[in-house]
Amino acid sequence: MSTNFWELLQKQQDSLTKSGRTVAEYLTQHADEAQYLSISSLARECNVAEATVFRFCRALGFDGYHEMRIALAQANATGSPLHPRELEPGAPTETLCEHASALFMTAINGTQNSLSPVAVERAVDLMRQAKQVFCMGQGGSWLLANDICARFGSISTKFRTAGDSHLQLITASLMGPEDVVLFISYSGATRDMLETLRTAKSAGAKIILLTHYEDSPGAALADIVLRCGAQESPLDSGSIPIKVAVLYVGEVLLLRYTLDDPETSNSAQDRTSEALTMKMV
Repeated sequence: MSTNFWELLQKQQDSLTKSGRTVAEYLTQHADEAQYLSISSLARECNVAEATVFRFCRALGFDGYHEMRIALAQANATGSPLHPRELEPGAPTETLCEHASALFMTAINGTQNSLSPVAVERAVDLMRQAKQVFCMGQGGSWLLANDICARFGSISTKFRTAGDSHLQLITASLMGPEDVVLFISYSGATRDMLETLRTAKSAGAKIILLTHYEDSPGAALADIVLRCGAQESPLDSGSIPIKVAVLYVGEVLLLRYTLDDPETSNSAQDRTSEALTMKMV
């Protein structure tokens, strides 16, 4: 929407319900933090129902929560000249390098602080006991799932992936109690993901979800949630620092998996390394 978020809020302020004004007050006082919250998290912070937040969004003229969150992020970016995402045009390359480095370190540190060691250990236990582990995601997350699958593929043939959402749904329908799904979704709230997870769960498979939002619909279906603590603005969806933070979690899983059975893992890595030797010139 072309109208500034704060202008919309000011125009509709008098027509909001009492609970809607509660949401508006929270957004006004916590604008920067709020742009990173899921609808469930915002509802909890405001002590209102998710339906109240949704009605608030509609009252301002938005189709839903995601559109409202984007508008809020845009207003934050344009209304705050010191916003950390802002760089002056013509900034020297050295400054760009420092800026990018800070983004990556912030993403990894945020994830390290949020990631539960107990959850990692439980996830690896499920993966080790599984007959098959399916690494899945959609869009950019699917590419990350493939990367993680490839890393585990060097030590075991039971790690697999699937293609688009249709193939993932088909694969999920054929799973069993001995199978595990490692699904990557920053939001934990995409429709295709929910269809796949519900189908896999109905088939008896265990679900590990790597996400930012522990209170997302996907997290409610998961047996184990691994939290990526890096914050992603809705204006910066698919950012590379977030991808690196997700791969960091993948590396932690791999390290735990290999160190729990070093003899088998080292033997497998020796064999796969030897097999690839002939590919080198």
